[in-house]
Amino acid sequence: MTAREIDDLAGRFQSQAISRAEWTHLAHLTVGAWHVHHFGAEAALERLRDGIRRLNERNGVMNSSRSGYHETITRAYVVLLAEYLGAFPEIVPVHERIGAIAGDVLAEKDLLLRHYSKNRLMSSDARAQWVEPDLQPLRLRQPPEQP
Repeated sequence: MTAREIDDLAGRFQSQAISRAEWTHLAHLTVGAWHVHHFGAEAALERLRDGIRRLNERNGVMNSSRSGYHETITRAYVVLLAEYLGAFPEIVPVHERIGAIAGDVLAEKDLLLRHYSKNRLMSSDARAQWVEPDLQPLRLRQPPEQP
């Protein structure tokens, strides 16, 4: 995606102008990465919480204990996106960093199941509040082992 296309998607997210069909996993990641880059992880998480809930409502998706907004998934991806974006040299433009997500492990839909058991991640508790991973720490790339 070009810088303009990424900015446009982020703007349409903020104005709830993304259709349900268009709100794909990659669109979530792109919007999330844009927010992390522009606002930092903590502020991005606040904005994404609100924006995803409002976009769901706009698209007729109920935010409940069984559908819609999912706190643990959103927060986990903000953590992973911050790690991912920070791994690039600062000279790499943000649109290139975000564009590279599609070819990275980060784009795999089952990525969080490497860190969470399915029952834990899909629980109503995990949907409503942050739940720590139960399989392995939340990192894209494990640091090298120390001798």
